[in-house]
Amino acid sequence: FLPRDTAKHHQSKVLEVLTEALQKADIKSSDIDCVSYTKGPGMGAPLVSVAIVARTVAQLWNKPLVGVNHCVGHIEMGRLITGAVNPTVLYVSGGNTQVIAYSTRRYRIFGETIDIAVGNCLDRFARVIKISNDPSPGYNIEQLAKQGSKFVELPYTVKGMDVSFSGILSHIEDVAKDQLQSGKCTAADLCFSLQETVFAMLVEITERAMAHCGSSEVLIVGGVGCNKRLQGMMGVMCEERGAKLYATDERFCIDNGAMIAQAGWEMFRSGITTPLIESSCTQRYRTDEVEVTWRSD
Repeated sequence: FLPRDTAKHHQSKVLEVLTEALQKADIKSSDIDCVSYTKGPGMGAPLVSVAIVARTVAQLWNKPLVGVNHCVGHIEMGRLITGAVNPTVLYVSGGNTQVIAYSTRRYRIFGETIDIAVGNCLDRFARVIKISNDPSPGYNIEQLAKQGSKFVELPYTVKGMDVSFSGILSHIEDVAKDQLQSGKCTAADLCFSLQETVFAMLVEITERAMAHCGSSEVLIVGGVGCNKRLQGMMGVMCEERGAKLYATDERFCIDNGAMIAQAGWEMFRSGITTPLIESSCTQRYRTDEVEVTWRSD
């Protein structure tokens, strides 16, 4: 997505979506307790577009404003929907890859990508082999991978608790053309191999974080969390450890407004609001910068 085009889309749809949401919920502005918006991280132009509307609506309705961290929104929505109590969280999307656990009023990052996110790696490979964007590149890779049978060895890059995907992407981009033209493998084989490799890396660092924290729960959030193969591999690891896996479907894994509302509600009921003068947006807003006042130790 291009930031400018995404911002234009949000600007053209935000009031329509807001009106429809009120109508479907059968509530009035007077029933609203607070107005939540995404403070970051993300693309600057879309963030600002929606923040302007949030500020305006909060002032028109005389309601408190709450700026929400995007990742925290994913976590709180996942906890609400699945009932997970204190899970080790794998947050995987097009822009983020983190292993997170809660400790002393923070969501602590135990491991993360040191370059590109896993979703970005999958999306970019989809373009290399000309996979459709409809409905999404990652989904189409997942479906094509089910037809793959030959495993093509790829770099496996785990560095302590962190992972790296840029080298894997560069390598598979280099070999894809030759392997496909020579008939040594199919596009399905490459999708299968890429998924198996990057998901194994994610399972490894998640298990290591679980061992460190003594955790018996895993929660997968973010757009890539919809992937059934990732859920399956993580489920096998959890079963072997006597742990439980929590995951949601595309309604809650993919970015959505409800997760920002849920995190905003948790913040608001614990006494957190965002003064208008501080209601800025930031493209870089780490998960562990947020003080988690709504959870007790």
